[in-house]
Amino acid sequence: MRDVKIERIEVRNPEGKQVIIGQGNFTIFACDDIFRALLTAVPGLKCAVAMNEAAPKLTRVTGNDEGLKRLAGENSLRIGASHSFFIIFENAFPINVLGVLKSHPAVANIYAASANPLEVIVAETELGRAVLGVVDGTAVERIETEAEKEERRELCARLGYSVK
Repeated sequence: MRDVKIERIEVRNPEGKQVIIGQGNFTIFACDDIFRALLTAVPGLKCAVAMNEAAPKLTRVTGNDEGLKRLAGENSLRIGASHSFFIIFENAFPINVLGVLKSHPAVANIYAASANPLEVIVAETELGRAVLGVVDGTAVERIETEAEKEERRELCARLGYSVK
């Protein structure tokens, strides 16, 4: 049996921007096209998309902000799994762009969409690397109280998402 190495990659996101990590296909086309799709979803969105290509074994990067492009490229390269993509953005929330991403023909899977601290669990074999999953934030310890539920719903209402 071949060896499998499991590695934990900490996502570098010093300013707590929104991040989406996923897997796609047809990388040469997808990086730019996913970027264009994001721009049509939210006017004024500042974002960057980085995507790892199996051949010629490189990370493609596009975006409209140099700092975000640098972070997207660095994180994607560190993850190193072919066909994985890393999106980092501001001026929106994941809920504003996930529908566009999920319906994009080059997007196969979304692992995480969050501004929380993230760790990507990667497996490496002789063939290459694969994302097994993403640790999104800390482990939960209890069920919310009624007061906490009310606070959550008030915050949602302030953000324009009411459940009442």
